[in-house]
Parts: sequence; structure tokens; C-alpha cells
Amino acid sequence: MNQLHFEIHIEAPKENVWEKMLSPEPFKEWTAVFSVGSYYEGNWEEGSEIRFLTPKGDGMISRVMVNRPYEFISLEHLGVINEGVVDTESPKVKAWAPAYENYSFSEGNGVTTVMVDIEIMPGHEKVFEGVWQPALAKLKEICEAN
Repeated sequence: MNQLHFEIHIEAPKENVWEKMLSPEPFKEWTAVFSVGSYYEGNWEEGSEIRFLTPKGDGMISRVMVNRPYEFISLEHLGVINEGVVDTESPKVKAWAPAYENYSFSEGNGVTTVMVDIEIMPGHEKVFEGVWQPALAKLKEICEAN
């Protein structure tokens, strides 16, 4: 697995950024960069299952491994969902799962730094690099508008 790192500085308190990043409606806004209409089912409580879905019902199934409010959240991606069917066992999924996605939040002088660290399969770097920075820019726009 390869590691990618993204970060952005947002002029807002980290509590505000956390809420905008993880609350259902703003989540739909900033993740539209990945897939218009994307959303999640479940919650962000440590140990809980969460599903990241497109309007077609395709997506990923994950587990919240760590949730330290306003500081750090870690997701363990377990598999994919295709046409509503969860796949955590196929050779294609086992080639990359589990994979981790971590969000860190720090604040200084009224500016919150959001850092995203993800594990991906080799060869997928350009795809992720092409969507994560615009998604974080959208999150910044949402947070700084309120």
C-alpha cells in the first residue's frame, strides 16, 4: 500500500471544521467532488460501522477505529458495496483491505489545519490526488462561509 498525505488550512475553529466535515449535509457538499450526491449511513462513533455511498448505492464499508473529537478520526476501510451487496471477501478486495484513512485536526491562531492520510493501492495516486485537494478546498469554503 502507498501512503498519501493532504492538508489544508481553514480559518475557523477546529470544532466548526469537525462539525462541517462530519455532519450529514455539509458532508454531502464537500464529498460531491468524489461523487455527486454521495452520503454516509451510520455514525462516527468509535467502533461503529459506517457506509460511504453514491446515489446508486455503491460505495465502501468501513469501521471507525478511533474518534477523538476535534483532534483525530481513523477509518478502517473493509470492503466495497456494489448494487447494495457488501464485498469484504473477494480477491480484488482482499488485495487492498483493510486500508486506513486518518483525519487529524490542529488549531492555532484561529486557523485549523486538517491533515488527511490515506492508504491506497499502487497506481491509484493520480486519481486520489485529483480529488482530495478539490474536496478539501470545498470543505474550506463551507467552513469559512459560516
